[in-house]
Amino acid sequence: MKPPAKTRTIAAEEFKAKCLQLMEEANSSGLHLIVTKSGRSFVEIRPLAKDAEKPFRSVIGRSRGGKILGDIVGTTDDHWKADM
Repeated sequence: MKPPAKTRTIAAEEFKAKCLQLMEEANSSGLHLIVTKSGRSFVEIRPLAKDAEKPFRSVIGRSRGGKILGDIVGTTDDHWKADM
């Protein structure tokens, strides 16, 4: 991972007042923000990695050559010992 373009420390009160503007700046310039609360580091705000922006893709139904034989939803009428 490459180092951030720049890092800035900001008090929670200022972050609250400028939140949307700072998020846009972080996303466009790679800015890392360290938000402090009572003078102590509290959270870090940074842009997501580019590959993290890809939408989630389900793996269900992606098996090649797999076949479903019979009813996979209905009951089998088999009774288990736990049912008795």
